Amino acid sequence: MQRSGILCCLFAWLTCWTTAACGQGVGVELLNNLMPASGALGGASIASPQDIQSAINGNPATVRQYRGTQFSFSGAWMEPTYNLTQDGALPLFGVSSFSQTKSDAPGVAAGNIGLTQELSASGLPLTMGMGLISAAGAGADFRQVPESNGTHASLTIIDIVGSAGLELTDNLHVGGTFALSTATMSGPFVGITGSSTGYGIRGGVGVNYAILPQTNIGAYWKSQTSFTFDNLAGFTAGSFVDVAADRPETFGIGISNQSLMDGKLLLAVDGVFQKYSDADLFTALYDDQWSLHVGAQYSPTTRCRWRIGYAFAENPLRSIVPAGAGGVLPPGGVDHITYIQSLFANIPEHRITGGFGISDICPGVDLDLYAGGMFEDSVDLGSTTTTTASLEGYWVGFGLTWRFCRGMCH
Repeated sequence: MQRSGILCCLFAWLTCWTTAACGQGVGVELLNNLMPASGALGGASIASPQDIQSAINGNPATVRQYRGTQFSFSGAWMEPTYNLTQDGALPLFGVSSFSQTKSDAPGVAAGNIGLTQELSASGLPLTMGMGLISAAGAGADFRQVPESNGTHASLTIIDIVGSAGLELTDNLHVGGTFALSTATMSGPFVGITGSSTGYGIRGGVGVNYAILPQTNIGAYWKSQTSFTFDNLAGFTAGSFVDVAADRPETFGIGISNQSLMDGKLLLAVDGVFQKYSDADLFTALYDDQWSLHVGAQYSPTTRCRWRIGYAFAENPLRSIVPAGAGGVLPPGGVDHITYIQSLFANIPEHRITGGFGISDICPGVDLDLYAGGMFEDSVDLGSTTTTTASLEGYWVGFGLTWRFCRGMCH
């Protein structure tokens, strides 16, 4: 009873503290880049996740890899540096020229928590998982610049996730996941804008197969999530319109191997595809996007794990944009959409990460630490005028995991 009370208190505290992140995502999705172990592995986690949050949020079939009862929470701090230059006036929506200016949006604290419960003692080859996940985030704030006419944009999404992994055979696991999403959008259309909250649901399935004793291959699919942000945008006093925005349909595939160096070295590679071409609002800003995640974990002892990772994400920005987005036809047409595109210019292609984990810092308690950074990249957008956006950033994070189980539990 005491143990359950502690878990409930931690869950409630983190519910109040968790917020989504800006700058680190692939497109607007954070994927598993900020999880306690995967955050040091470049996000690689589809075949053999090293923390329960990555299993719950990624490939649900891998939840079955966790035994007993496990609870974990993690936190991260991200510090993006986002700069914008507007070369030329855009009078239809009141923006004038301004020189390179750093976004006034502060750094962001993001949290992820998870709980898994194995049901083998009940005669079921099943593990259940639930989590509260910082799922997506992007945006910038230039309201401190008078010439920007109040330019700002942000999107944050929190997922309440339930996942289950079923063991069909010793080598084959399958899983399913369901998420209730809460999203808040501010901006992004320049005009009379504030913020609005929307709700959506997302489902997914996954599979994991041990093709060799120490080699796993996994794959998952997640559905699109649709949101409607009521009365978000207005261009004349007293007249507001709803904005439709979707998270993209997502596919992932990964492979892992732990046969090298007497099983002390784990190598993992993931590929993730996000279908922005069918996603409201973002189909006007982004092309479909591929990302590659590579990670290595070396365990010199049974208690210590060193990790390093690399991620490559395609620049998703479209070269030609339409005159409207999210069901809205703004007064500036193509120039207006291009300007909005610059506010969601998550363009850095290269990221590096590293970290380490220690088991049993206290009996049954594991600690994970990680850090990462994205290299600066910039892009010029527009034809009649030029908007230049640049982005770089870094992040640090930690995770604590409690293992409540009979015997060894990993």
